[in-house]
Amino acid sequence: MQGLWVRLFTPRLPDASGPCSGTVGSGDQPFDLIVLGESPVAGIGAATHESALTGQIASALAACTGRRIRWQAAGLSGATARRALQELVPQMAGRHADAVIIVLGVNDLLEWQGDVRWASNLEELISGVRQQVGNALIILTGVPPMEYVPAFPRPLKTILGKRAKLLDKASSHIAGAIPRVIHVSSQFELNRDFFCEDGFHPSESGYAQWGKLLAEVIASVDA
Repeated sequence: MQGLWVRLFTPRLPDASGPCSGTVGSGDQPFDLIVLGESPVAGIGAATHESALTGQIASALAACTGRRIRWQAAGLSGATARRALQELVPQMAGRHADAVIIVLGVNDLLEWQGDVRWASNLEELISGVRQQVGNALIILTGVPPMEYVPAFPRPLKTILGKRAKLLDKASSHIAGAIPRVIHVSSQFELNRDFFCEDGFHPSESGYAQWGKLLAEVIASVDA
């Protein structure tokens, strides 16, 4: 009943506007970044893709590395790992990528996907991505700590928080088993400022915090 209430009364926000790709920074050695996933990659909660997750990662990565970052956001609101493989991965055909960031888990969680099926779908997705772009560095963002999402009442957020930890643990195991795949946990406390007006998606400030974290991980590996 609480889940139905959230679906009915949570505001529906649009995707970010503007181009889904761009360039930021300068330098003779460009770095090609693709971010693939659900609503944060579609930019919900931000005005443009430059101020949403992908643009924030690219800006922070340019600052960290001093390189020119060529970025692309391949996002689909409501995407699961299975839908991403079917609908987003084909968009990457023929593209080069130095790094691919996969931002998924929330919709698989909300569809009550088990951790074993989640891990299987994630492995297939990683394989599909590499078939398109080669042996790029792949970053798996952690499944968010759902117990901090303001839109969810208790006990729903408590239950979702526990299941999020299970899926996040499965993601970590996948990363440990596949070369050049890194898991970046999202299991840390989030305050209200991290979220936009719907209490569910990140705000532009939240995207900036998240983007900086992911950029620092990529920069440390690329160094």
